[in-house]
Amino acid sequence: MNNLLKRKEQATPKGVGVLCNWFVQKAENATIWDTEGKEYIDFASGIAVLNVGHRHPRVMKAVEEQLKAFTHTAYQISPYESYIELAEKINALAPINGVKKSCFFTTGAEATENAIKVAKVHTKRYGVIAFGGAFHGRTSAAVGMTGKVTPYKAEIGVGMVGIYHGLYPNELHGVSVQDSLKSLEHICKSSISPYDVAAIIFEPVQGEGGFNPAPKEFVERLRKFADEYGIVLIADEVQTGFGRTGKLFAMEYYDVSADIVCMAKSLGGGFPISGIVGKADIMDAPSPGGLGGTYAGSPLGTIAGLEVLKIIKEENLLERANHLGEKLQSFLLGLAHKEIAQVRGIGSMVAVEFFKNGTPNADIAKKVQDLAMQKGLLLLTCGSYGNVIRFLYPLTIPESQFDKALEILRSVIVEAIK
Repeated sequence: MNNLLKRKEQATPKGVGVLCNWFVQKAENATIWDTEGKEYIDFASGIAVLNVGHRHPRVMKAVEEQLKAFTHTAYQISPYESYIELAEKINALAPINGVKKSCFFTTGAEATENAIKVAKVHTKRYGVIAFGGAFHGRTSAAVGMTGKVTPYKAEIGVGMVGIYHGLYPNELHGVSVQDSLKSLEHICKSSISPYDVAAIIFEPVQGEGGFNPAPKEFVERLRKFADEYGIVLIADEVQTGFGRTGKLFAMEYYDVSADIVCMAKSLGGGFPISGIVGKADIMDAPSPGGLGGTYAGSPLGTIAGLEVLKIIKEENLLERANHLGEKLQSFLLGLAHKEIAQVRGIGSMVAVEFFKNGTPNADIAKKVQDLAMQKGLLLLTCGSYGNVIRFLYPLTIPESQFDKALEILRSVIVEAIK
């Protein structure tokens, strides 16, 4: 392992931040084994990619069959049925009013950037409103929309002109829905006319920002604001989609819909694929060639995506997400330590936030993460202050393994806040 660490440092740049000082040998469902044979319970899921677990047998079988046929043609050169079938299924399932169309890419950042591209072509406008605490990717436009400076935007400079950030509601940190709406008003009075705004992009539950669910009133008012000024409303469901929140899409919790929904991560069950689905008239705005990419909607990704949709339905993973999420929240609330400022979540998109002496404390979260890893539980932090532990276990995790993880969590939280 020491030799691998040395090789990593010599061969790869420090800008690729790596959490673990060990290397993966194999993985199955909710378990990872390192090169030394140590076993870890995976509560990270490759950053929300593995809602159906590592190497789900059905996904593996479907991809293996595709490998026997062809691996790549570029859909926009020689198309294939699985791309069309996946689009048809997503169109039928997406919580968007009216006739819908979908197209596919490879990464979440491609999804958010292409959603913005479609909105700009449709509206013939240049401006974009995003929110503080947001994460929309690391490529140029996506990192510009991301509402967190360190480590994503520091030292990089402006990624795309015309991006403005409003306040995202966060009751714990003193930001009300009204504060958020006033911040939009301020942007449109001081920086850009609302008639020059092409899109508003938001996460129904912020991911990197701390697993903060958007209040219903906030989403409803965004919809009203977008309608008033002819703005395309984009829901970034890259992290929330495909069962994580106990619904296929988190936007199903609201009484209004977005115009475009971005998706990626768990759609592919471990294979790279992303996409956008939206109202047909908006999606048809770009001319032929305006959307696509060499590997966009790869046959391996589309085949995996089709199987993931079947698994979610046939293995009742939406119900499973709600069951495990309720169990986890009940467990965390039962700890009742004063340093636990808030436990929150929807379905299995659950987080615990730590304060000390009334202020956010990243040290506690980091200590919990470090102690958990020592005991074989892989956790991720998040939040604008780095003081939040988020939980991203596969929804297919066995109950006994989930219970074991909770016992580890209990012990490390107690130790971290001594």
